[in-house]
Amino acid sequence: MSAVLTIAGTEIRIGVRNRWVLLASIILLVFALLLALLGSAPSGATKADSLSVVVASLSTLSVYLVPLIALLLSFDAIAGEIDRGTLQLTLATPVSRGQVLFGKFVGHVVVLSLAVVLGYGVAGAIVFAAAQNTGMDGIFDLARVISTSLALGATFVAIGYVASVSVRQTGTAAALAVAIWLFTVVLYDLALLGGLLASADGFFAKTLFPYLLVINPADAFRVFNMAAIDAAASTGLAAGGNAMPFLPQLAIISPFVWMVIALGLSTAILRRVQP
Repeated sequence: MSAVLTIAGTEIRIGVRNRWVLLASIILLVFALLLALLGSAPSGATKADSLSVVVASLSTLSVYLVPLIALLLSFDAIAGEIDRGTLQLTLATPVSRGQVLFGKFVGHVVVLSLAVVLGYGVAGAIVFAAAQNTGMDGIFDLARVISTSLALGATFVAIGYVASVSVRQTGTAAALAVAIWLFTVVLYDLALLGGLLASADGFFAKTLFPYLLVINPADAFRVFNMAAIDAAASTGLAAGGNAMPFLPQLAIISPFVWMVIALGLSTAILRRVQP
């Protein structure tokens, strides 16, 4: 564990020194505050908890921003070291390749956690202080979306490692990471919407769609949070949780399954890599 913690500490110091924590926190904070301003009108009209209304918007924001930040953190974890020639030096020390990867994972998750907690936490505190109709339910909703955002981010950090160990150039790893983000966050949902339009009342919509929705960790995150804040009237793919043949709260299992699969796959590939 000392080797893992040493590597994790190095990644945390790099993240802080390179302004990753500051930059990611500012991005999340700015977008969260914009959503808070946009969400103030409906919350005033419906007398709903202002913070809960903002949290519903943050759930959608996290689907797009948190995976992107996680992939940008992790895409050069191994490919970058191969490109710079430092991986061979690291492996010359008494540390296994699995420890190297897991240490980087811990460090990157801590960096991402600092950014998410700071960004969403400050935005939530501002909304809580400014709103007149915010209670403990809103605080619990905010804590839930922060914790599940961390799980989603950790999953995409692990997925980014698969891209990083699969190539030897940083530029190629970056292109692969962007392609992963584009497919999981944008194109996958478009394909599901196309299937729904083609088979609104058929086998796809009634049987396949709920399972295909939760297979994607980003969509599973959204379904879980929308179900948790009682957004049954939500539209789009998030409303797919209403027709699920199982509890939508179980959808949060999907990111953790993908996290384990991605870490195992990247570790197996790394053992075959010649630095």
